[in-house]
Formats: sequence, C-alpha cells, structure tokens
Amino acid sequence: MTRRSTGTVYRIVVRSELSETYALAFEGMVMETKNGVTVLTGEIIDQPHLHGILARINGLGLELLSVESFPREPYDNESSQPPTADWASWKGLGSKGVEP
Repeated sequence: MTRRSTGTVYRIVVRSELSETYALAFEGMVMETKNGVTVLTGEIIDQPHLHGILARINGLGLELLSVESFPREPYDNESSQPPTADWASWKGLGSKGVEP
C-alpha cells in the first residue's frame, strides 16, 4: 500500500564532499557530492524533522551553505523523489552559483 506524501522537498547544501559513511546520518535523503559540496535532497515531513537534520549537520561540524524548500504536488512516498519534471528543474545548483 502506498501513501501520499504530506511533507516538503528540501535541498540542503553543506561544504565538503561527504563519503557514503554519512548516508546513514541522513537516511531517506539523496546525497550527491561534487566540487567540494554535498547536496542532500528529500522529503522533510515537518519542522522537527528539519531541525533534527540541521542539528546533525551542526553536530558533525559541517558548514551549512543553504537550505531551500520546493513547493510541489504530493507524490508517491515509495519513490523518495518528486515527479521527474520537478526533479530535473531543481536538482542543479547553478542558481546559487555552485555548479553541480
């Protein structure tokens, strides 16, 4: 059985290319590293969830570069990614001056 998502998709950028060892700390988020930054993208279900992820970033001593939320239509929670058209439009970092 699938359920519709009620959270918001966020993109969180930190300085440093994190290894896969850190993936467990950010479970449920897609982690991409390139050019000295790591981009975490995924659904955040509510404000306490967001604050928990930000607290982990702080606890790991990482430098937070940006946090962005993206309005979107609900999507099937099994995929862990927003609809393909939206994913392609916001996946890059070009608008922040950092190339993916």
